[in-house]
Amino acid sequence: MAAKLTENSQGIAYGVSAYMMWGCFPLFFALFQGVPAYEVLIHRIIWSCVFLALVITLMRRWAPVRDALAHPGRLGRVLGCAVLIALNWGVYIYSVETHHVLQASLGYFLTPLINVALGMLILRERMARLQGVAVLLAGAGILVQLILLGTMPWIALILALSFGTYGLLRKQILLDGLSGLFVETLLMLPLALLAVSWLVQAELSHFIQDTRTLLLLTASGVVTAIPLLAFAGAARRLRLATVGFLMYINPSMQFLIAVFVFKESISAVQLASFSLIWLALALYSWSAWRVMQAARSGAAVHGADARND
Repeated sequence: MAAKLTENSQGIAYGVSAYMMWGCFPLFFALFQGVPAYEVLIHRIIWSCVFLALVITLMRRWAPVRDALAHPGRLGRVLGCAVLIALNWGVYIYSVETHHVLQASLGYFLTPLINVALGMLILRERMARLQGVAVLLAGAGILVQLILLGTMPWIALILALSFGTYGLLRKQILLDGLSGLFVETLLMLPLALLAVSWLVQAELSHFIQDTRTLLLLTASGVVTAIPLLAFAGAARRLRLATVGFLMYINPSMQFLIAVFVFKESISAVQLASFSLIWLALALYSWSAWRVMQAARSGAAVHGADARND
């Protein structure tokens, strides 16, 4: 029992650490003043690939990578994941550079609800009644902004849809998070290196502009990989439902950073939109908790019946 509690405590510590690091990403990417989002993205791909290769070497985890690369026919979905995660990274960096961190936080608040909708539409998964209401409330939250402000929160929608679709594809790939992200960045590496070469030849590169920028661009790989390693530690020790609840730390921190650090203004309409989505998330979480409790009760009854037999 004590060992189980220790394992659970370690998992929660890893999970909270991972989501807090992701939540602080706006503070890191705000440091790239004057460097275009596309160039930050290019270097994030390159240095993530380099750092992940070092981590995989230290952890002696090359076997799943070799197996994936030995079957090129299976790499189609991995390439799809690579394109989606690059789109997600690029739009996120752009949101920080253009002072739209509130929209970014909205996108990650929407992600679990997008996952439910994609599961129903594509995987034909059954949606619980409360989950259906939650998805409708989230849709209403987006419509509030569209009708009353006359603008669609494109950044939020692209982030939510790209990350939700990424998660959908990743479920169909037999690679752990670390190996999967390495192969994804590896597939994008040739294009990233070509882009860097072009920037250097066109004298548009900021990489060698000064030491500070060089170090920041290089550090983007480390900053990408470390939360992933912490998340992997949490996923191994915790139930999926617990990890799902912890994920709200990330957009909540981004929301607070946007309002109190970057001083982004939030209108009454935007607050109403967020409130509808927060209500949707509360319903979704309540539904997930009920399903989890029902599953545990069923397992306990089944175990008792087995012992009686």
